[in-house]
Amino acid sequence: MTPRPIAWVSTLSADGVANIAPYSFFTVASVNPPVLSVTQVNPGEKRNKDTLNNLLASKECVVNIVSEQQVEQMNQSCANYSPEVSEFIAANIESTASQTVKPLSVASSKVRYECTLREVITISEQSAGGQMMLLNVVGVYIDDTVLVDGYIDPTALKSVGKMGGNDFATTQQLFSLARPQL
Repeated sequence: MTPRPIAWVSTLSADGVANIAPYSFFTVASVNPPVLSVTQVNPGEKRNKDTLNNLLASKECVVNIVSEQQVEQMNQSCANYSPEVSEFIAANIESTASQTVKPLSVASSKVRYECTLREVITISEQSAGGQMMLLNVVGVYIDDTVLVDGYIDPTALKSVGKMGGNDFATTQQLFSLARPQL
């Protein structure tokens, strides 16, 4: 499935380590109530990634939307760091305090969703199986520079999507289609 938006999910470990990792299996699950869906594809060794472990322990996270200027740091944050290493520090990602949850936010992210864990659905525990994290949105930050007439301007946000492998896409060539009237 391409392109896929990228959720740059920040969490806090039980030991206070600020974790952040990108997930491209990400979408809106519900508008009312606002719920996001992020899926972890199980690593080969069949263990939870740090994000899922931290989310199960703390029940909180921030979904930061990735823009073009953040791609190098986002990519660096997906390296297989040990749980004791903060990707914020390792990838030199500037953080800021969140408004409603304890995990840090990415300071340069123009759109951020502060979330609590609603549910984890195990699709499969096999290698490359999935665990879907449903997240209740409890706070939203939208930078004024990307907000036009109450809507996010995608050309100002310059969000990035995952295409597959090492390929990514941007949202710079947009077009509009009116919905048909019956």
